[in-house]
Amino acid sequence: MNAARIRTFAAACAFATAAFIPNVASAASTFYGIVRHTSTNSIKVYDPHTHQTLSFEILPKFDQVFSGDGKTTYQMRALRAGRYVGVIYDQKFLGVRHADKIYIMNNANERLRRE
Repeated sequence: MNAARIRTFAAACAFATAAFIPNVASAASTFYGIVRHTSTNSIKVYDPHTHQTLSFEILPKFDQVFSGDGKTTYQMRALRAGRYVGVIYDQKFLGVRHADKIYIMNNANERLRRE
């Protein structure tokens, strides 16, 4: 009798845990817009076309800031309010948006090219 109760309790716990885990997209997404705020652990980007603002978490030693061609890297201090960027992100841990790469764009939302 105790074994049946333990199995039922374990199944109920597993079901409850699965119900609270958010659905996570396995593919990375891209968001384009204007930087509104940067800090050591996050960046906030505003898309003027959709009037949507998204915040992305970044690691303290984040070094994935690139030029449009992807060949030149920049430091985080190059990202200031008013810069156009493209953020490649995912939402794996508890649904928090996590920036994987950031591309600095020009004013036409095209990646910057070095001649």
